Amino acid sequence: MEKYISSWLAAFALSLILCYLLIPLLKRLKAGQNILQYVKEHQKKGGTPTMGGLAFIFAAVCAALLYCKPLQRETLVTLTIGISYLFVGLLDDLLKRKHQENLGLKAWQKFAFQTLVAIFAGVFCFRSGLTYINVPFLELRFDVGGWIVPISIFVFLATVNGVNLTDGLDGLAANSCVPFFAVFGVLCVVGQYAQLAVFAFAISGALTAYLLFNTSPASVFMGDTGSLSLGGFGACIGIFSGNALYIAVVGITFVLSVISVIVQVIYYKATGGKRIFLMSPIHHHFQQKGYSEAKISYAYFAVTLAVGLICILFAV
Repeated sequence: MEKYISSWLAAFALSLILCYLLIPLLKRLKAGQNILQYVKEHQKKGGTPTMGGLAFIFAAVCAALLYCKPLQRETLVTLTIGISYLFVGLLDDLLKRKHQENLGLKAWQKFAFQTLVAIFAGVFCFRSGLTYINVPFLELRFDVGGWIVPISIFVFLATVNGVNLTDGLDGLAANSCVPFFAVFGVLCVVGQYAQLAVFAFAISGALTAYLLFNTSPASVFMGDTGSLSLGGFGACIGIFSGNALYIAVVGITFVLSVISVIVQVIYYKATGGKRIFLMSPIHHHFQQKGYSEAKISYAYFAVTLAVGLICILFAV
């Protein structure tokens, strides 16, 4: 247990330092966020530094590597995929900055990359025998065999886009991910995936420090640099540890973000312009209802933590 706590603390400390150093640099480079015009409440946030994900992801990776020697195959693949998503997100953020609008990589480009990575992860699981899936709240564990490939594709697309969509308010994605990764750290410990547990705790610790700069009003945003990487790490840790189904349970806030967008679009097209939510993803609906960003973020944290603790009680 000592190495898990140490990895959390090391990631927290390093992330704190890196965020403190990175924010002034991003300001000097004028790496400000381009704000969507239809979210009127966010117009005052224009110019806030983005790409803060560079700090907490780098901190988490460095802290985790201190306690993961030698690297196991699933750990190395997790690291490779998570960093790959970071670079794709970074490219997306840089293109947005270059074009001075909230449009970076095209949707099909992101989708193609996510699908290829998911296929790679699924094939790796199949060839490595990581084909078992635990059922939340039940003492059931079954081997899905070759089905792990399509399952991986679905889980990756859902997780990465869920985290990305949830990154819409100050502190929202980070507040959801702190307990999310901490819970998966515990689940990995229970399943004896020690190195994946170290990575999960390190990411949770790094994000906790980042929240000191990202809580409303935010001094920095994680950007796609952070959100895509978090989704990639989360999907890897969940799938490789056999806890893919837990992602939808512990990550209930990510599920709500995705479903609210899908339902809104379908209903809008089917009814000729009517809406179920005032705005989607659903956190913007709550914002339009008058709830502050801080309250919404706290609620997301509390819900994720509560559901996660319930999962742990049944898993232990």
